[in-house]
Amino acid sequence: VIRHMPETQLQLRIGLHSGPAVAGVVGLKMPRYCLFGDTVNTASRMESGGFALRIHMSNTCADNLHKLGGYKLESRGKIEVKGKGIMETFWLVGRDGFTKALPDLNRAASKDDHEFK
Repeated sequence: VIRHMPETQLQLRIGLHSGPAVAGVVGLKMPRYCLFGDTVNTASRMESGGFALRIHMSNTCADNLHKLGGYKLESRGKIEVKGKGIMETFWLVGRDGFTKALPDLNRAASKDDHEFK
């Protein structure tokens, strides 16, 4: 719930990818901790190509979760990912033993309301 807008659903979308990344502090006057690499860019593409109230992930990340076991994934199918070409991607839809209610997808922004980058 958004405190000052209790009737409005927060339209959060999350993107995941697994792989190597480089991290470091950039800047002298105002240092910032930054992540770099293709892994970071791919995770960003998963987020920007996903939908509100959903966790969107690459095939690489889905493979890792499958190896860990206990995660419920749903194939989104193959989609065009900017800078990557055609990729099979997945939605994370649950986990064994997770009993909290998930957000009602009927409250998510429609596909037409998303701004894809």
